[in-house]
Amino acid sequence: MPKKIKTPTEFQVRVYDAVRRIPKGKVASYAAVASAIACRSARVIGQALRACPFDDVPCHRVVASDLTVGGFAGRSVGPDVERKKRLLAKEGVRFDQAGRIEPAHALRDSPGLRLMMKGGAYPKNG
Repeated sequence: MPKKIKTPTEFQVRVYDAVRRIPKGKVASYAAVASAIACRSARVIGQALRACPFDDVPCHRVVASDLTVGGFAGRSVGPDVERKKRLLAKEGVRFDQAGRIEPAHALRDSPGLRLMMKGGAYPKNG
């Protein structure tokens, strides 16, 4: 039986729209996405991404604030998380010896990032 796809809520649509704006080779934290859409909880960003029915939303580009990959597909370890790492690596994201994403790939929470995630241009000075 095919999986029933629920219509996303208005909140989920805001999350997906923001995440679609994270460029290849870059990552943003769950907290940064939350800040960009005026949400106080990074956890609900993860919950929205877990329920994402759209293939064009690069959920793998959203990571933990400490630059570990965080979860993926509702899992915190295992093949899904390894797939997230492979997707990021394929886009040019590099990891340090401890398995954390190199800071050069991170879009840090800032007024510039919030503007970009709302559809504006990301300023060169962040």
